[in-house]
Amino acid sequence: MQNWLTKQVSLNPERVALTVANQSWTFKELQAAVLKIAGQLATLTATTNQRIAILAKNTAASYMTIMAVQQLGIQPVLLNFRLANDELHRQLQDAGVTTLLIDDELADKIPNWMALPVDMHLLSTVQAAAVSPIEVVADFSDTAVASIMYTSGTTGNPHGVLQTYQNHFYSAIGSALNLGLQATDRWLCAVPLFHISGLSIMMRSLIYGMGVDLVARFDDVAVTKRLIEQPIAIMSVVPTMLKRLLAVAPITGYNAKFRCFLLGGGPIDPATLTQCEQQNIAVIQSYGMTETASQIVALNFDDARAKIGSVGKPLFPVQIRLANPEQGIGEIELQAPNLTAGYLNQAADFARKITADGWYKTGDLGFIDDDGFLFIKGRQDDMFISGGENIFPDEVEHAYSQYPGIQAIAVVGKADSDWGMIPVAFVISDQVLDTQALQQFGRMHLAHYKVPVEFRSIAEFPTTASGKVQRHKLRELF
Repeated sequence: MQNWLTKQVSLNPERVALTVANQSWTFKELQAAVLKIAGQLATLTATTNQRIAILAKNTAASYMTIMAVQQLGIQPVLLNFRLANDELHRQLQDAGVTTLLIDDELADKIPNWMALPVDMHLLSTVQAAAVSPIEVVADFSDTAVASIMYTSGTTGNPHGVLQTYQNHFYSAIGSALNLGLQATDRWLCAVPLFHISGLSIMMRSLIYGMGVDLVARFDDVAVTKRLIEQPIAIMSVVPTMLKRLLAVAPITGYNAKFRCFLLGGGPIDPATLTQCEQQNIAVIQSYGMTETASQIVALNFDDARAKIGSVGKPLFPVQIRLANPEQGIGEIELQAPNLTAGYLNQAADFARKITADGWYKTGDLGFIDDDGFLFIKGRQDDMFISGGENIFPDEVEHAYSQYPGIQAIAVVGKADSDWGMIPVAFVISDQVLDTQALQQFGRMHLAHYKVPVEFRSIAEFPTTASGKVQRHKLRELF
């Protein structure tokens, strides 16, 4: 395929491609800025490098630098700046990079990173360098690696996911066929660029010719103001972001072009979805992963109200099935052209996730109803057995989301000599926890064996960059 940025400049040179705060760039202006950075990178680093690591914030400099690395035919390795040094060290070594680019907004963290085994450059240093002649990639090969990012690590074992241009292309096409696409669409990005939910918005922009409004950090009031005043059509959110936006949502709604929130990053409780319906706010639930370059299953507008709780049907290029279902619930397996080519340096780990007939094992459990809609029950690693009964933490958490005073709850299994495992809950609340009242509430909504035997107050959950609760770290508290 022709270089996507080059193509958009030829098709839509004067269309706004990127807006950050009060500054905008057309595709033509964006290309000029990106190619300048690519030439400056060539001055500071060896462009023969296979990979360059980037610690990116949601800034114009980061956005353009990721594109600049791709223009040079180099693989950007997008790292989570929230990781501990040991974690960053392992990922840098695994990726085999010698150069690390750091957004200036992270400059205060550089003293903590001085021991990392790489040559570090602030993005401002790159942008101050002389411009060297460069050879821009004319055509993106389908199988060429466009990006590498490490899985969120909810189970504590991240992999470097190889995302090809084909992966990103088919992810974007599946999303467009589901959500629709208009020439004037603008997508608000407040999710991290180093996460697939953020990077996929950038890649869609290059494929669709769509404008992106990049927000430096998520602030519910500031984002709401932007949704009211700017012609934003779509915004990607995770459950915690959606809840905060609902709390300050205007009665009169957002701007006239606003169509929906695209919800990913984990399941949402039915009470919140009901609130969205009452406030006439369209929410399209979706399901995807780093390995599939974003969403593979989503609800469309017509089905959203009738199938609350479902993540929808497979998008056009995707097939799913359930492996060994018990009582209708099984592990979700998939085939899709947006499935990763593999894990960096961990081919054996990826091979173990591929079935004999070529399907990818997601590790997620779910069921498909009679109409073909997928419902997620939770991670296979999260499910536990108590006295012979399967317990899915998501189901218990959904029930308790309606309990007054509970801001958030996470359920895990605790070893027990009689039952094997028993459910226990960690709760974020501004009230003193009344275990007896909580258990009584649970028995009204759940089978008795699903009701947590213990409720612990906690200030915050250990989470990944996308807001997913790291249950393995909660289990370690026992």
